[in-house]
Amino acid sequence: MELMFLGTGAGRPLKGRNVTSVALMFGLSRSFWLFDCGEGTQHQLLRTPLKLSAISHVFVTHLHGDHLFGLPGLLSSRSSEGGTKPVRLFGPNGLREWIDTSIRISRNHLDYDLDITEIEEGVILETDRYLVTAARLEHRIECFGYRIAEKPKPGRLNAERLKEIGVPMGPLYGKLKRGEDVTWEDGRIIRAAEVLGPEKPGRIVAILGDTSPCEQAVKLSQHADIMVHEATFDATMTSKALDYGHSTTQQAAESARKAKAKRLIITHFSSRFGTEDLERLAEEAREVFPNTEAAVDLLHIRS
Repeated sequence: MELMFLGTGAGRPLKGRNVTSVALMFGLSRSFWLFDCGEGTQHQLLRTPLKLSAISHVFVTHLHGDHLFGLPGLLSSRSSEGGTKPVRLFGPNGLREWIDTSIRISRNHLDYDLDITEIEEGVILETDRYLVTAARLEHRIECFGYRIAEKPKPGRLNAERLKEIGVPMGPLYGKLKRGEDVTWEDGRIIRAAEVLGPEKPGRIVAILGDTSPCEQAVKLSQHADIMVHEATFDATMTSKALDYGHSTTQQAAESARKAKAKRLIITHFSSRFGTEDLERLAEEAREVFPNTEAAVDLLHIRS
């Protein structure tokens, strides 16, 4: 799994820093998922190899404008870019009304099906490879975080054991690798569990919306390979962060420490902080959680 930060600012855009959006890519697959869509997100995508037509899922954390105002335009432009495959859209209550109203009043037309799901806590999506879980965070309005967990991968196939049994290389190897038992030509059943090593755990990415420190953020991020957490304010602004339903650098780091995450990416920086301040903000977080990085627009990372 790979992440591309399309916007890392809070509230309003700055030169060189757009408002919030993160793209999640899956190896060689051309399709990708989008998490939040602040104003100008489609402009940011033009600076990347990613194509609007390749968006398959959009996850909205909450309905504040810096996380949402770019969505109607992006959905419209996707049609112009030749996007015809369906898009699944997930987010809080009110998302459907926002999208339907925007499309209706602007007399827009989408050349693809848009499936909108207003979510509750729990598993909201399961594919053949991934499980997405949502939980409410602590913010001024309803806001969700998302945990994207890759399903465990089959263990290594014991080729030596298969040679001993007398199974030739070929289609049966593929079935066993997928965890399927097979029947050999003499009637013997070869159990996949007997020729496969231990399962390999899948990777986990947690992408959190705006939040004050809370247990839900920690739970969603348990043992995550990458935890994306807002750090709107610096370590001296704890009271202000609480008033506005946000976190400081060190509060984000403490959540990562509690979650036993492997890597923390802080983002959603107040416009009071310029690019020259980001290393200082990262250093504040590293005092609590050493493996921390401050995101910048178009940062591309791999889990």
